[in-house]
Amino acid sequence: MKIIVPMAGIGKRMRPHTLTVPKPLLKVAGKPIVQRLVEDISKTVDEKITDIGFIIGDFGDAVEKDLLKVAESLGAKGHIYHQEEALGTAHAIHCAKELLDGKVIVAFADTLFKANFTMDTTSDGVIWVQKIEDPSQFGVVQLNDKMEIKDFIEKPSTFVSDLAIIGIYYFKDGANLSNEIQYLMDNKIMDRGEYQITDALQNMTKKGLVFKPGEVIEWLDCGNKNATVYTNQRVLEFIKDELHIPASATVTNSTIIQPCMIGEGAKIENSVVGPHATIGKNTSVLHCVISNSIVQDNTVLQNKIITQSMVGSHVNMTGHAEVLSIGDFNETL
Repeated sequence: MKIIVPMAGIGKRMRPHTLTVPKPLLKVAGKPIVQRLVEDISKTVDEKITDIGFIIGDFGDAVEKDLLKVAESLGAKGHIYHQEEALGTAHAIHCAKELLDGKVIVAFADTLFKANFTMDTTSDGVIWVQKIEDPSQFGVVQLNDKMEIKDFIEKPSTFVSDLAIIGIYYFKDGANLSNEIQYLMDNKIMDRGEYQITDALQNMTKKGLVFKPGEVIEWLDCGNKNATVYTNQRVLEFIKDELHIPASATVTNSTIIQPCMIGEGAKIENSVVGPHATIGKNTSVLHCVISNSIVQDNTVLQNKIITQSMVGSHVNMTGHAEVLSIGDFNETL
């Protein structure tokens, strides 16, 4: 089994956090988004993941090495491919065409999920979906009476289905997908100037391939700061039974309200941390109150009250203690 992860976007909606780190390598609950994604996918299949291909932009050598380590952590061989021009989802996948044979999972790296199914790898394909209230901003699938996918609709203006495609696809033979994408590109079949995977999927169903839906319990977005903070909260809830404070961390005169992720070497003094807070490796939290937030690695926070926030790595922020004399009936807004 192979996994292909298109992740060449520059993450404009996540700035300033993506000015120095590509969005899929931002950490949620202590691990890069892309690492959590491939780990969660591996739990839904009974077969060994042999290869993982990452399709990136010009992210630099350090990022490429980090991605290869992600593959290695799953016992897979990592591959790096470059998408030089943003020409759509199908074009991105085709950048890793050498991996498009045999059993392949394609997973776009801006989403996490919770699922409790084991994927049926005997099917021609599985499209992962979730029911949502407003499907107008997503690609959706329609099912026939056999619960097989009969049609793919991109951002429907009128209601046709509430099963939104979350961006994870399984193909029993990736060569079928490769051939259809090549057909789109050879014939310049584009939608809004881009080659779309939904067009390839439609052609495959017309040729008799049968795709089934794989419905996830929860679909989590990492598209902007607020969504990523919420995703951190939900992931901490998913893994709360696994959480512990590492021996290398020090917690002095402080309260940790679980679930929280405390990184190796973290120092927490005279503070209240949690619930739903992630404190990165070697980060110091001194005289702070932090909840529902992500603080990355090697950062120092002093005298701060933080909630619903993201703080990057190598940050040094100091607030100010106050001596107050406030009379009756005053308000501070």
